[in-house]
Amino acid sequence: MNKFTVKDGTEIYFKDFGTGQPIFFHHGWPLSSDDWDAQIMFFLDKGFRVIAHDRRGHGRSTQTATGNDMDTYAADVAELTAFLDLKDAIHIGHSTGGGEAIRYAAKYGRDRISKVVLISAITPYMIKDENNPDGVPLAVFDDIRHNTLTNRQQFYHDITFPFYGYNREGADIKKGIQDNWWRQGMMGGIKAHYDCIRVFSETDFTEDLKSVDVPVLVLHGDDDQIVPYATTAVKANELLKNGKLIIYPGFSHGMPTTEAATINKDILAFIQG
Repeated sequence: MNKFTVKDGTEIYFKDFGTGQPIFFHHGWPLSSDDWDAQIMFFLDKGFRVIAHDRRGHGRSTQTATGNDMDTYAADVAELTAFLDLKDAIHIGHSTGGGEAIRYAAKYGRDRISKVVLISAITPYMIKDENNPDGVPLAVFDDIRHNTLTNRQQFYHDITFPFYGYNREGADIKKGIQDNWWRQGMMGGIKAHYDCIRVFSETDFTEDLKSVDVPVLVLHGDDDQIVPYATTAVKANELLKNGKLIIYPGFSHGMPTTEAATINKDILAFIQG
């Protein structure tokens, strides 16, 4: 197992396969690097070096009680990418990982990144307030907190239905995908997962998006029941200096898994463009 110890002693698990231009993957809450299987195999076959880590408190990394905030997440990535000496890298983030990717790019990545991809991402920010009247109400995140704290085992099963659009009429439900989501979630630490709910709901990435100069591809499904596209992807693209937006009709939040062929093709075209 590859593990790298960051400055506060937290061990970060990571995968590092292949050679060539590096692609670094940032996973969503409460998952792990395993959620990128379809992308890792696709881009490895295309000749890229592929790297994916388990965020602190998630997967096989240390189950941390501290440092569960976006600045620390990005700093962990900066330490790991420096250790691996990644240059000219493409950073791809899904959901919470999209926030992590753009925060890393803005604060640390200027000399190391070439492009960024945000998939179903939480950027610029999620929560409803006076500046974001169409955002998600606080009560929704309080419910996620309550269920994570008191009912995590069942909640991590139930949330897979809206996550993958399996609650839609005619959905092709794959229990293996649901079980894999549950498995990844239960590998992580409850304290880190609980803390991360505030991170993905309340962190403001407006200035990060404005400051990134490299090309950024923004991908989102218009049937995303977890991160509504109109208040995230559309607004994020408007803030970017060099953004490209693709909205997929009918795609769910979990589209990197359920629609991997389409997502991978569009990312590859962006990288090669």
